[in-house]
Amino acid sequence: MLLVFDVGNTETTIGLFEGELLVANWRIVTEVSRTPDEIVLVIRALLLARDLPLDRVDGVAIGSVVPALTEPLREACAGLFGALPIVIDARSPLPITLDVEEPLTVGADRIINTLAASRIYGRDTIAVDLGTATTYDCITADGVFLGGVIAPGVRTSAETLFRRTSKLPATELFPPQAVIGRRTEECIRSGVIYGAADAVDGIVRRIKAEWPTPRVPLVLATGGLAEVIAPLCREVELVDATLTLVGLRIAHELLTGGTAAGDLVAT
Repeated sequence: MLLVFDVGNTETTIGLFEGELLVANWRIVTEVSRTPDEIVLVIRALLLARDLPLDRVDGVAIGSVVPALTEPLREACAGLFGALPIVIDARSPLPITLDVEEPLTVGADRIINTLAASRIYGRDTIAVDLGTATTYDCITADGVFLGGVIAPGVRTSAETLFRRTSKLPATELFPPQAVIGRRTEECIRSGVIYGAADAVDGIVRRIKAEWPTPRVPLVLATGGLAEVIAPLCREVELVDATLTLVGLRIAHELLTGGTAAGDLVAT
């Protein structure tokens, strides 16, 4: 079985694959102060809570945008599973092209999304990843990352609003029943949620207007808030909540040739 980690600035998404099947997944808070020993305890607890034996994990792949956590996580997994995990970054020899001015600065999540979208959908794609930041990854059918857009994430914008305004309360983010709020919390929820949805639609339309091929790109949403925001967007055609996890599985398969964990070579 393959264990994969998508380490984001706010949350870490973990997936467990048996072959191509995602058999379990978790979402935990990203905590950079955790030691390798603490990470071992967290991983062990997650697996045992689902009655998943540790000795069945024979491969690990990590995609991380938090450098301070990458090495402790790698060390923890190496100790727990007896193998050196594969860490995906811009130097990984994957069958994609980073057609940007500074390819080594492209985040692991965007690299993995490029690989996954090109392999799964086989068409030009705009992948809207709704996480700590909202990123728009512009991907061609043959796996070329053209660049994209990085905007403040939905929760990031909301938290800034709460911090900078003394009388506005922190509010749970879910779609309101009406745009016109009649209570302060409803007004905030409407502004944050519908503002985010309209921002996605507007930026996607601008991207489409600049698209370098005559093909119309598929627009998909992924990330922690995709299932909240995407249904309110006119431009988003589908939600693929596990895009990055599947991309990590594909990357691991390509980089190892399907070898067992003991034969893994770190990149």
